[in-house]
Amino acid sequence: MSKYIDLSIKEIHELLKEKKITPTILVNECFERIEKSDLNAFITLDKEGALKRVSELEKMEVPDDLLFGIPIAIKDNIMVKDMKCTCASRMLDNFVSIYDAGCIDLVKNHNMIIIGKTNMDEFAMGSTSETSYYGAPHNPWNKDKVTGGSSGGSAASVSGGLVPLALGSDTGGSVRQPSSFTGIVGMKPTYGRVSRYGLVAFASSLDQIGPMTRNVYENALLLNGISALDNRDLTSFATNEDFTRKIGESIKNFKVAIPSYFISDIVDSEIKNKVMDIKKLLEDNGVLVDIVDIKHIDKTVTLYQIIAMGEASSNLARFDGVRYGYSYDEPSSLDDLYSKTRRFGFGNEVKRRIMVGSYLLSGENAKIYYNKALEIRDDLQKNFFKVFDKYDLIIGPTTARCAYNLGENGDNPLKSFMDDILVMHANMGGFPSLSMPVGFNHEHLPIGLQIIGNLRDEATIYQLASFIEKNIDEDFGGVRNEL
Repeated sequence: MSKYIDLSIKEIHELLKEKKITPTILVNECFERIEKSDLNAFITLDKEGALKRVSELEKMEVPDDLLFGIPIAIKDNIMVKDMKCTCASRMLDNFVSIYDAGCIDLVKNHNMIIIGKTNMDEFAMGSTSETSYYGAPHNPWNKDKVTGGSSGGSAASVSGGLVPLALGSDTGGSVRQPSSFTGIVGMKPTYGRVSRYGLVAFASSLDQIGPMTRNVYENALLLNGISALDNRDLTSFATNEDFTRKIGESIKNFKVAIPSYFISDIVDSEIKNKVMDIKKLLEDNGVLVDIVDIKHIDKTVTLYQIIAMGEASSNLARFDGVRYGYSYDEPSSLDDLYSKTRRFGFGNEVKRRIMVGSYLLSGENAKIYYNKALEIRDDLQKNFFKVFDKYDLIIGPTTARCAYNLGENGDNPLKSFMDDILVMHANMGGFPSLSMPVGFNHEHLPIGLQIIGNLRDEATIYQLASFIEKNIDEDFGGVRNEL
């Protein structure tokens, strides 16, 4: 089996330009790897469509676009026209999208090749991808371990070398947490940086699509490719910058903050020690690193539960068995159709969140819980702004523990939320945040470092991440930043 997919995007591009390889070779290599894989990373594959597309590309001259002809995997809650979009739920098991999401328009404009749709937690609700109707994906570092979630299939597909690039979505850490568990780079961009048009909504004020890649440079490159103003998404904003532009620049005189909460007793000692190693690395290279306190940071899980579940109950009300998706076939009444469709169409975790969310939005509860949570969320964002008044970036661990055994959480909803305890803050404030691998624990499972930036400052995150990536001596089995 050829190993062109294991090369960097730049190396692949040069081979394409020199006509030493073709996009067909790349696509066939991806499918060969997927067919031999037991990671359960994909729900739907589109080999016929991918091969048809590459046959068209091979009639073109290869442009100066590093993304041209590169295979990519798409999380199965992002619409791709004429492909199934199941959200890993029985409710949408046979639903075929009739349009492309905003980011997919851009993927196709760059002539990237969509290989298929990746496995995930049902409707992105979960932190292990075990709530998927199609079974859990497996962690390439240890197939008995969870991949994290909800973008677990996208993480496994990149970490396992099945594709070089993937897209995920991040509502409370769902790009960064699985990236940490599987040893890849994942970015949640600034809220509004990537269009949410065509992303099946979970919690609309928190959702954001983000790139998942093997290294920092390729992550910035993919973010370039999927960022643009989209008038179909009213939260979208114009973006005209190269996120790779600061990669390789000096970080001397940077000021970096570590929230004390991020290195408290909630974090595993091996992960905490690795963060301290990064702190020393930065200080040895002229970076000021301070440990700071941020008010309300310990309230984020509660805020997330109220806001996300409230918005989810509203967004998922559309799945009623009438218009599309699964429909209970022997109802005795319209009410029976609604209740039985939702009873059998949704999994337990989704039903739990809908019920709690409906309670939170009912009558006076909306003021008592949801509106109050929005007020505290606004205060939390302001407290982060105060930190960014003094510091360029915030760093800390991505997760409080490394990947654990499949089935370990059981059916415990609280454990699911606690897996994201360090990554929800960026969603609350809309801040860009990246997870990158920085080492391993005693089981040789990846440890992720999180870097949070101020609004619209992804380029500075990539600048620091690239420096760290070049200065840690670890082999994560993927392509390193070649710059």
